[in-house]
Amino acid sequence: MILLQKTNIGALKSKIFSVLLFGLLAFTVKASDNLPGRPDDRTKVKTGVASYYSNFFVGKKTANGEIFTQDKLTCASNVYPLGTWLKITHSKNGKSVIVKVNDRMHPRMKRVVDLTKLAAKELGMIKSGIAQVKVENLGLKKPSTTFLD
Repeated sequence: MILLQKTNIGALKSKIFSVLLFGLLAFTVKASDNLPGRPDDRTKVKTGVASYYSNFFVGKKTANGEIFTQDKLTCASNVYPLGTWLKITHSKNGKSVIVKVNDRMHPRMKRVVDLTKLAAKELGMIKSGIAQVKVENLGLKKPSTTFLD
């Protein structure tokens, strides 16, 4: 005769939940390996499409808590960490601008950066609205003024 042990259903459910949660967390870490923004991606020169912000966002908080204005040299990016300084170069006319990442874009946005109008104006892309650009990561430390010349 087999002796059936009385099991605590609550404890069993708790163990199953723990195993599933651990598996989900492990999968999440693995799945994120292929997402943009990995540390090795942040150091590379990237190319892609840049756009500039709509006036709709003026006066609203950015991801780092600043109030958005079109009169600063800042940008939104889903690839680079907040506070990163980037050199953006317009591929067709060679004009460049240094901007600081202070915001994020909608997750579905495929563009590399979304610039303020001031930055877009310096790149000469106001009329077209978008431009093919090269993005260079300058790091978290503000570039020296000699670099900017």
